[in-house]
Amino acid sequence: MVSEIRLEDSWKQRLSGEFSASYMQSLRAFLMAEKEAGKHIYPKGSEYFRALDLTPLDKVRVVILGQDPYHGPGRAHGLCFSVKPGVRTPPSLVNIYKELATDVGFKPVRHGFLEHWARQGVLMLNSVLTVEQAQAASHRGRGWEQFTDQVIRIVNEECPHVVFILWGAYAQKKAAFVDRNRHLVLTAPHPSPLSAHNGFFGCRHFSRANAFLEKNGMTPIDWQLPENPES
Repeated sequence: MVSEIRLEDSWKQRLSGEFSASYMQSLRAFLMAEKEAGKHIYPKGSEYFRALDLTPLDKVRVVILGQDPYHGPGRAHGLCFSVKPGVRTPPSLVNIYKELATDVGFKPVRHGFLEHWARQGVLMLNSVLTVEQAQAASHRGRGWEQFTDQVIRIVNEECPHVVFILWGAYAQKKAAFVDRNRHLVLTAPHPSPLSAHNGFFGCRHFSRANAFLEKNGMTPIDWQLPENPES
Protein backbone atom coordinates (compact mmCIF):
# COMPACT_ATOMS: atom_id res chain seq x y z
CA MET A 1 0.00 0.00 0.00
CA VAL A 2 2.87 2.39 0.79
CA SER A 3 4.02 2.60 -2.83
CA GLU A 4 0.51 3.69 -3.83
CA ILE A 5 0.32 6.57 -1.36
CA ARG A 6 0.78 10.02 -2.84
CA LEU A 7 2.39 11.91 -0.01
CA GLU A 8 5.20 14.43 0.50
CA ASP A 9 8.49 12.55 0.86
CA SER A 10 9.51 13.55 4.39
CA TRP A 11 6.16 12.43 5.76
CA LYS A 12 6.05 9.32 3.61
CA GLN A 13 9.39 8.19 5.04
CA ARG A 14 8.30 8.72 8.66
CA LEU A 15 4.81 7.26 8.20
CA SER A 16 5.58 4.24 6.02
CA GLY A 17 5.06 1.87 8.94
CA GLU A 18 1.59 3.28 9.56
CA PHE A 19 0.43 2.56 6.02
CA SER A 20 1.34 -1.10 6.37
CA ALA A 21 -0.28 -1.43 9.80
CA SER A 22 -3.46 -3.45 10.17
CA TYR A 23 -5.54 -0.46 11.30
CA MET A 24 -4.71 1.42 8.11
CA GLN A 25 -5.47 -1.61 5.99
CA SER A 26 -8.87 -1.77 7.68
CA LEU A 27 -9.40 1.94 7.15
CA ARG A 28 -8.55 1.64 3.47
CA ALA A 29 -10.98 -1.26 3.06
CA PHE A 30 -13.69 0.75 4.80
CA LEU A 31 -13.19 3.77 2.54
CA MET A 32 -13.21 1.61 -0.59
CA ALA A 33 -16.43 -0.09 0.51
CA GLU A 34 -18.09 3.26 1.24
CA LYS A 35 -17.21 4.56 -2.20
CA GLU A 36 -18.36 1.35 -3.88
CA ALA A 37 -21.66 1.75 -2.05
CA GLY A 38 -22.09 5.11 -3.77
CA LYS A 39 -21.44 7.28 -0.75
CA HIS A 40 -19.83 10.69 -1.24
CA ILE A 41 -16.65 11.08 0.80
CA TYR A 42 -14.96 14.41 1.55
CA PRO A 43 -12.40 15.62 0.79
CA LYS A 44 -11.47 13.93 -2.48
CA GLY A 45 -8.83 11.22 -2.27
CA SER A 46 -5.98 13.36 -3.57
CA GLU A 47 -6.59 15.79 -0.68
CA TYR A 48 -6.72 13.36 2.26
CA PHE A 49 -3.13 14.29 3.13
CA ARG A 50 -3.15 17.87 1.84
CA ALA A 51 -2.06 19.28 5.21
CA LEU A 52 1.04 17.08 5.16
CA ASP A 53 1.77 17.75 1.49
CA LEU A 54 1.77 21.53 2.00
CA THR A 55 3.82 21.44 5.21
CA PRO A 56 6.84 19.11 5.08
CA LEU A 57 8.14 17.91 8.42
CA ASP A 58 11.24 20.13 8.41
CA LYS A 59 9.06 23.18 7.75
CA VAL A 60 6.61 22.70 10.63
CA ARG A 61 6.57 25.73 12.95
CA VAL A 62 2.96 25.75 14.14
CA VAL A 63 0.37 22.98 14.53
CA ILE A 64 -3.36 23.79 14.58
CA LEU A 65 -5.57 20.82 15.41
CA GLY A 66 -9.14 20.32 14.21
CA GLN A 67 -11.57 17.41 14.42
CA ASP A 68 -13.32 16.37 11.19
CA PRO A 69 -13.53 17.68 7.62
CA TYR A 70 -16.55 19.76 6.62
CA HIS A 71 -19.29 17.40 5.43
CA GLY A 72 -21.00 19.70 2.93
CA PRO A 73 -20.22 19.45 -0.79
CA GLY A 74 -17.30 21.45 -2.15
CA ARG A 75 -16.01 22.66 1.22
CA ALA A 76 -13.29 20.41 2.64
CA HIS A 77 -9.87 20.26 1.00
CA GLY A 78 -7.68 18.67 3.65
CA LEU A 79 -6.87 21.56 6.02
CA CYS A 80 -8.66 22.08 9.32
CA PHE A 81 -10.89 25.18 9.49
CA SER A 82 -10.18 25.99 5.81
CA VAL A 83 -12.69 25.88 2.95
CA LYS A 84 -12.24 26.02 -0.79
CA PRO A 85 -12.34 29.36 -2.63
CA GLY A 86 -15.88 30.51 -3.35
CA VAL A 87 -17.32 28.86 -0.24
CA ARG A 88 -18.84 31.05 2.47
CA THR A 89 -16.50 31.46 5.44
CA PRO A 90 -17.68 29.11 8.23
CA PRO A 91 -18.74 30.62 11.60
CA SER A 92 -15.71 29.31 13.54
CA LEU A 93 -13.35 30.78 10.96
CA VAL A 94 -15.20 34.10 11.10
CA ASN A 95 -14.39 34.15 14.81
CA ILE A 96 -10.77 33.24 14.11
CA TYR A 97 -10.60 36.24 11.78
CA LYS A 98 -12.06 38.46 14.50
CA GLU A 99 -9.39 37.35 16.95
CA LEU A 100 -6.69 37.85 14.32
CA ALA A 101 -7.92 41.39 13.74
CA THR A 102 -7.64 42.40 17.39
CA ASP A 103 -4.44 40.42 17.97
CA VAL A 104 -2.28 41.19 14.92
CA GLY A 105 -4.24 43.73 12.89
CA PHE A 106 -5.56 41.19 10.39
CA LYS A 107 -7.53 42.78 7.55
CA PRO A 108 -10.74 40.91 6.63
CA VAL A 109 -10.81 38.81 3.46
CA ARG A 110 -13.84 37.41 1.68
CA HIS A 111 -12.77 33.78 1.66
CA GLY A 112 -11.79 30.99 4.04
CA PHE A 113 -8.92 29.44 2.06
CA LEU A 114 -5.96 29.00 4.43
CA GLU A 115 -3.26 27.43 2.28
CA HIS A 116 -1.19 30.62 2.67
CA TRP A 117 -0.63 29.60 6.29
CA ALA A 118 0.10 25.97 5.49
CA ARG A 119 2.78 26.90 2.97
CA GLN A 120 4.59 28.87 5.70
CA GLY A 121 4.81 25.94 8.10
CA VAL A 122 1.42 25.87 9.81
CA LEU A 123 0.38 22.21 9.92
CA MET A 124 -3.42 22.41 9.84
CA LEU A 125 -4.30 18.87 10.84
CA ASN A 126 -7.70 17.35 11.43
CA SER A 127 -7.85 14.35 13.77
CA VAL A 128 -10.05 12.49 11.24
CA LEU A 129 -9.21 13.00 7.58
CA THR A 130 -12.44 11.93 5.84
CA VAL A 131 -16.20 12.20 6.32
CA GLU A 132 -19.36 11.07 4.54
CA GLN A 133 -21.50 13.77 2.95
CA ALA A 134 -24.07 15.22 5.38
CA GLN A 135 -22.96 12.83 8.15
CA ALA A 136 -20.88 14.73 10.68
CA ALA A 137 -18.19 12.70 12.47
CA SER A 138 -19.18 9.62 10.45
CA HIS A 139 -15.60 8.35 10.07
CA ARG A 140 -14.53 8.68 13.68
CA GLY A 141 -13.18 5.53 15.27
CA ARG A 142 -12.12 4.01 11.94
CA GLY A 143 -8.37 4.50 12.36
CA TRP A 144 -7.62 8.06 11.34
CA GLU A 145 -7.15 9.13 14.96
CA GLN A 146 -4.32 6.62 15.40
CA PHE A 147 -2.66 7.89 12.23
CA THR A 148 -2.87 11.56 13.21
CA ASP A 149 -1.68 10.77 16.74
CA GLN A 150 1.47 9.44 15.11
CA VAL A 151 1.85 12.61 13.04
CA ILE A 152 1.73 14.66 16.27
CA ARG A 153 4.25 12.34 17.96
CA ILE A 154 6.68 12.77 15.07
CA VAL A 155 6.43 16.57 15.27
CA ASN A 156 6.80 16.44 19.04
CA GLU A 157 9.93 14.29 18.86
CA GLU A 158 11.69 15.57 15.74
CA CYS A 159 10.97 19.29 15.48
CA PRO A 160 12.87 21.62 17.84
CA HIS A 161 10.48 24.46 18.75
CA VAL A 162 6.87 24.20 17.58
CA VAL A 163 3.77 26.12 18.65
CA PHE A 164 0.79 23.81 19.24
CA ILE A 165 -2.49 25.75 19.03
CA LEU A 166 -5.21 23.69 20.69
CA TRP A 167 -8.75 25.06 20.63
CA GLY A 168 -11.32 23.09 22.58
CA ALA A 169 -11.18 20.05 24.84
CA TYR A 170 -10.92 17.58 21.96
CA ALA A 171 -7.70 19.06 20.57
CA GLN A 172 -6.25 19.57 24.04
CA LYS A 173 -6.81 15.93 24.96
CA LYS A 174 -5.39 14.67 21.67
CA ALA A 175 -2.12 16.55 22.10
CA ALA A 176 -1.85 16.18 25.88
CA PHE A 177 1.47 14.31 25.54
CA VAL A 178 3.31 17.16 23.77
CA ASP A 179 6.55 18.16 25.54
CA ARG A 180 5.85 21.60 26.98
CA ASN A 181 9.48 22.10 27.93
CA ARG A 182 10.42 21.94 24.27
CA HIS A 183 7.36 23.37 22.55
CA LEU A 184 4.85 26.14 23.24
CA VAL A 185 1.35 24.78 23.87
CA LEU A 186 -1.44 27.37 23.60
CA THR A 187 -4.94 26.39 24.72
CA ALA A 188 -8.30 28.15 24.56
CA PRO A 189 -11.97 27.29 24.04
CA HIS A 190 -13.02 26.37 20.51
CA PRO A 191 -13.76 29.35 18.21
CA SER A 192 -17.26 28.04 17.54
CA PRO A 193 -20.03 30.62 18.18
CA LEU A 194 -21.12 28.36 21.05
CA SER A 195 -17.87 28.80 22.97
CA ALA A 196 -15.76 31.63 21.49
CA HIS A 197 -16.91 34.15 24.11
CA ASN A 198 -15.75 31.85 26.92
CA GLY A 199 -12.08 32.66 26.39
CA PHE A 200 -11.21 32.24 22.73
CA PHE A 201 -11.61 35.94 22.08
CA GLY A 202 -8.65 37.66 23.65
CA CYS A 203 -6.42 34.55 23.72
CA ARG A 204 -3.87 36.28 21.43
CA HIS A 205 -2.54 32.97 20.17
CA PHE A 206 -1.31 34.40 16.88
CA SER A 207 0.96 37.07 18.35
CA ARG A 208 2.10 34.71 21.10
CA ALA A 209 3.01 32.10 18.49
CA ASN A 210 5.08 34.59 16.53
CA ALA A 211 6.83 35.86 19.65
CA PHE A 212 7.88 32.29 20.49
CA LEU A 213 9.11 31.63 16.95
CA GLU A 214 11.16 34.83 16.88
CA LYS A 215 12.60 34.07 20.33
CA ASN A 216 13.84 30.76 18.94
CA GLY A 217 15.38 32.28 15.81
CA MET A 218 12.57 31.41 13.39
CA THR A 219 10.62 33.56 10.96
CA PRO A 220 7.18 34.53 12.28
CA ILE A 221 4.03 33.53 10.42
CA ASP A 222 2.44 36.08 8.11
CA TRP A 223 -1.13 35.58 9.29
CA GLN A 224 -2.55 38.08 6.79
CA LEU A 225 -4.27 36.18 3.99
CA PRO A 226 -4.13 37.46 0.41
CA GLU A 227 -7.38 38.91 -0.92
CA ASN A 228 -7.08 36.58 -3.89
CA PRO A 229 -7.39 33.09 -2.32
CA GLU A 230 -5.39 31.44 -5.08
CA SER A 231 -2.32 33.66 -4.69
